Amino acid sequence: MAVDAHQHFWKYNAGEYGWIDDSMGVLKRNFLPPDSASVMATEGFTACVAVQARQTLEETRWLIHLAERHPMIAGVVGWVDLQAGADTVRAQLDSFAAAEKLVGLRHIVQAEPDDRFLVRPEVLEGLAVLGESGLAFDILIYAHQLPAACECVQRLPQVMFVLDHLAKPPIRNGAIERWAHDLRSLAAHENVYAKLSGLITEADWHRWTADDIQPCLDVAFDVFGWQRLMVGSDWPVCLVAGDYSRTMHVVVDYIATRPSCEREAILGGNAQRFWKLTPQVHSNVGTRNHEITKPRNS
Repeated sequence: MAVDAHQHFWKYNAGEYGWIDDSMGVLKRNFLPPDSASVMATEGFTACVAVQARQTLEETRWLIHLAERHPMIAGVVGWVDLQAGADTVRAQLDSFAAAEKLVGLRHIVQAEPDDRFLVRPEVLEGLAVLGESGLAFDILIYAHQLPAACECVQRLPQVMFVLDHLAKPPIRNGAIERWAHDLRSLAAHENVYAKLSGLITEADWHRWTADDIQPCLDVAFDVFGWQRLMVGSDWPVCLVAGDYSRTMHVVVDYIATRPSCEREAILGGNAQRFWKLTPQVHSNVGTRNHEITKPRNS
């Protein structure tokens, strides 16, 4: 099963998606599973993980509902209020107890003014409840927030974490040394995986090439190894900088000459193991990506 480890769905309205400004006009419409299925099919991906974009319990319920209706959504990463206290977090999670496809949670930490948000006592308490529940946590941060993330995961070895978008390295200016140092510190904790996603939107949207992204992929493979990396499109957000095919081929082409076991792990196997995803046995989409052996031009 080829898995796109990071997608979003929404019914657009300006009030709830104020972060979509005029420079992101392509995102100002609905994006739903049938739209995703059509673009995934072009690159041979059979399943995806739907990730929250709004910090509401209502959206988490909606994503779970979508996953129940659309088998291609293999897992949902939702949201609960991690700062509400352990008992409240447990109650919120209990309300989703019947949702087999809820595999993890996320908080938009990158938007928090406190760079040490992840090590607030109430947040650590909430994250510890996730460990009890067997749910993973997506870390969405900027590069300068990596030190707090390192401290967080060190304190919670019983919780599984996955880093979104490699913590958004400064690709535009190429000054990645500090980011690389801090990423290595985070990757030293074996309960942390990482998504090869969201990188083209950290580059120049209109002029980027695969060569701009390669140094960050080099670092990711060096510090995490192929066993803890998974590909993700960040669709539809990626559309501000490139279509689905071009986005995914940044990673697909990079790993094209690697052994098949490594390619298969990055293109789906690692995501399946991390979230314990169920294969989509009834999908009629192929797995062409697993057979790619040479890069294409970007």
